[in-house]
Amino acid sequence: MLAEERFAVILEVLQRRRAATVAELAEALETSESTIRRDLIILDEQGKLNKVHGGATACDTAFDTGEPAMSAKEQLHVEEKDRIARYAAAQVQPDDVVFLDAGSTTLRMLEYLQPSAATFVTSGIVHAQRLVQKGMKAYVLGGLLKVGTEAVVGAAAVQSLCGYNFTKAFIGINGVAVAQGYTTPDPEEALVKATAMRQAYISYVLADSSKFGRVSAATVAPLDRACIITDALPDKIYAKHAIVKEAEPL
Repeated sequence: MLAEERFAVILEVLQRRRAATVAELAEALETSESTIRRDLIILDEQGKLNKVHGGATACDTAFDTGEPAMSAKEQLHVEEKDRIARYAAAQVQPDDVVFLDAGSTTLRMLEYLQPSAATFVTSGIVHAQRLVQKGMKAYVLGGLLKVGTEAVVGAAAVQSLCGYNFTKAFIGINGVAVAQGYTTPDPEEALVKATAMRQAYISYVLADSSKFGRVSAATVAPLDRACIITDALPDKIYAKHAIVKEAEPL
């Protein structure tokens, strides 16, 4: 197969699936992974796709290299986050043992939580304070307090998570993409999120519509590991890989 023919197939796959790994493209084209990597470099230089670690995404899939501070994130997509937060809070039952991830949307959940006998474990210092103020039973993870996101991360946080069994976990996320799954910029924070999801019977990822098609450096989990709660699903392809709940307007 000529290079131009391979390019056309690669772009067609990305247009249809939004993202693909090197291995998937090599299998589809019946060629070597090294050839695919060279093709992706050329197409990326031409601006026809976004080359990311291990594969590529369609041009409308953005790669994020940084992360805003919590104070900045709280000002973004406020109405959408409120819709998601209200829906998520309604999933908490009195007998639940809940992991509440650090993040701006999970923080908004606390505005809608009704006092109950549910037990909460959180990686967010502010989250723990507000839970206690509402009269909730709350545990906070020990570990390194991360500047900016105000999340507790590190080996101690992961180790303590392994001692819990959660009925539900509510996870904040930076990016949702078909090939890369749920992603976040910091590998340490990704490990905390991933561990909490493994320890939970049901995991919910809270992602407003701006998060879809975005990829950050560290993968937390594939899409099928959680139910996505969002304000609006921008592409039906995601519903093929995960259960998606769209929160109604307030």
